[in-house]
Amino acid sequence: MAEGSMWRGIIHAYRPFLRVAPIDPITLHEGNTPLVPAPRLAQAIGFPGSLYLKYEGLNPTGSFKDRGMTTALTQAVAEGARAVICASTGNTAASAAAYAARAGLRAIVLVPAGKIALGKLAAAMAYGATVLAVEGNFDAALALVRRAVEVYPIALVNSLNPYRLEGQQTAAFEICDQLGRAPDWLAIPVGNAGNITAYWKGFCAYHQAGRIAALPHLLGVQAEGAAPLVRGHPIDQPETVATAIRIGRPARGPEAAQAVRESGGRFLAVPDEEILEAWRMLAALEGLFVEPASAAAVAGLRRALAEGLIPRREELQVVAVLTGHGLKDPEIAMRVLPVPVQVPADWEAFRRILEPLLERPPEPRAETEAPLPRPSVP
Repeated sequence: MAEGSMWRGIIHAYRPFLRVAPIDPITLHEGNTPLVPAPRLAQAIGFPGSLYLKYEGLNPTGSFKDRGMTTALTQAVAEGARAVICASTGNTAASAAAYAARAGLRAIVLVPAGKIALGKLAAAMAYGATVLAVEGNFDAALALVRRAVEVYPIALVNSLNPYRLEGQQTAAFEICDQLGRAPDWLAIPVGNAGNITAYWKGFCAYHQAGRIAALPHLLGVQAEGAAPLVRGHPIDQPETVATAIRIGRPARGPEAAQAVRESGGRFLAVPDEEILEAWRMLAALEGLFVEPASAAAVAGLRRALAEGLIPRREELQVVAVLTGHGLKDPEIAMRVLPVPVQVPADWEAFRRILEPLLERPPEPRAETEAPLPRPSVP
C-alpha cells in the first residue's frame, strides 16, 4: 500500500470535525475498525433486519478508549503536560499508558484493587504506567483522581476530559461512512457514560454537516448490578461480571441521559446471565471474541426486541458496539467455558475421540450476509 493511502489515525481522518490542538497527533493509528455484518446472530435473536457489529476491540490497545486517548494526549502535549492520570476499570488504564508512552509522558493509573481483569492490568504495566490499586471501587478511585488534578499539575484523561469525547465521536462518523447513512438504532454498553455521549455528539455533528439525513435511536445497556442510569440513582456497590461497566456513579450520566432522551431511545439493564449468553453467541455464531461488557450491547438488543422496544422489521438497520477484545478479560472465558479434553498421544485413542466429533452435523450457515453499501468519503 502506498504511504499516501495508509490509514493514519482518527485525527488525520476527521480533523475538520475535531476540536483539538493543531499539532502532530499522538497516535497509534487507531480507528478504522470493521463494521461486521452479523446474519447468524440476527437470526438467532429473531431480528429480520440488518444487524452490524462495530468491532472496537481491534483498536491498538484492544478497546474503544484509544479513540479518545489520541485526542486527550495530543491536547495534553500541546498544553505542555508532563504526566497524565486516570481512574480505570482497566481499558482506560491500558490506553492511557500506551498513549503516554507514545508521547513520552508519565502515566499514573488508579484501579480498584482486585476488580480489574488481568489482561488490562498487565497491559497498563507493560506500557510503563505506575499502577496504584485503590482499596475501593472505581468511583472511589475517580474521586481521588479528581482531587489530585485540582492540587497537582497533571492532566486528567478520564472521560471527564472533553477531548476524550472529541475522539470517541469518530466511531459514529465511521459507522455512517461505512453504512452510507446512520443506523436506525445503535446499541451500546454504558459504564461511565462517556462513550454513548460521544456517539450522540458524533451523529449530531454529521447530521448538522449534512452527512446523514436522520439520527439514530440510542439503546444504552447496563448490567443489572451496575445500572444507575436505569434505576435513576447511584449504585454504591456495583457488581457485574462485565468489569468494564462496573460503575455506580457514571461521570457523564447527565449527558448520557440527555443523549438517550434526545434520540428517542432508552436505557435497559440486563442480568449477567444474559450478558454471558450474548458473549457466547458472538463467538460461536459470528467468530467475534469480546470482553463481557461488549456483549451487553447484544444482550440489551435481544431484550429490546423481546419487549417490543425495537420492532422486528426487515428494513431496519441496527448497529451493536463491541467495545473491547476478549483477550482483555480471559479469566471469564476460563471460568465459564468447558476445559479442553485431554487426549493421549496415541493414534487409536485419538481416533475414538475424533470420529464422534466428525459425525456431528455442522451448525447451519446463513446463506448470505447483508451487503454493506459503498462508504462515503470523509
